[in-house]
Amino acid sequence: MKERSKRQSFLGERSDDVLGTTTVGIIGVSGGGSPIAQAVAHIGFGTTHLFDSDFAEEHHRHRLIGITSAAIKHKWKKVRVAKRLMWKINPEHRVVEHACTWQEKHETLRTCDVVFSCVDSYLARDELERYLRRFHVPLIDLGMDVTRHEAGHSISGQTILSLPGSHCMRCFGFIRDELLQQEAALYGDAGERAQVIWPNAALAATAVGMAMSMLLPWHSRLPIAPYLVYDGNTLEISPSSRLQHLNGVPCRHYSPSQRTGDLAFTPNY
Repeated sequence: MKERSKRQSFLGERSDDVLGTTTVGIIGVSGGGSPIAQAVAHIGFGTTHLFDSDFAEEHHRHRLIGITSAAIKHKWKKVRVAKRLMWKINPEHRVVEHACTWQEKHETLRTCDVVFSCVDSYLARDELERYLRRFHVPLIDLGMDVTRHEAGHSISGQTILSLPGSHCMRCFGFIRDELLQQEAALYGDAGERAQVIWPNAALAATAVGMAMSMLLPWHSRLPIAPYLVYDGNTLEISPSSRLQHLNGVPCRHYSPSQRTGDLAFTPNY
């Protein structure tokens, strides 16, 4: 592990201590989540909580890093596949499997320094962001889709940092009420939120880069663009044009003074 520390020395003298005491959560460990899990193990974070209730199946071969024929045959959970991959990379890394939805172990997310959202629907994103905002936990969301047009198909995606006290996914126009209402009709033309390995790898690397920039700013003027869009046809990642409309405009959906704690135990005033 000393060689890894040497190669990451540009991150600062305390980078090993910071990373080693950092806890991350990954919600969904297939298309976007598995390359994040792989990167997290290489980097050397202290603890990772993996959330996914699904089994590894044949149709996951093109998107789930670490999947094997044995995992499919013996019906391994996706979290087991991801944990096995991470331990092979870094045996010292603490990986906790949660073969369930995050709602069933939601208290665990409060212990995380950052949570990666790799879910398929706008509703799932909205619920997760609302919960994490209540407990002031940063969220990094990523996702991609494939759509058909006259010239063929287009691959697009996004990586969004939802930082408490700053803009949220509704501010960016990524989550809107009409999208939540139309959710069932918004599947891509290549299948159910088609996940292919190279766009997910690019988005996952960007998401991990956002987390690293937030935890270990290695440059005094390092800006973090909180909303990046991906064009899989031109292989470009760039800041969303929607950011220019938010300069000097505070988040209207979540107040910085919003009370924390469980909703069930929050008194009404």
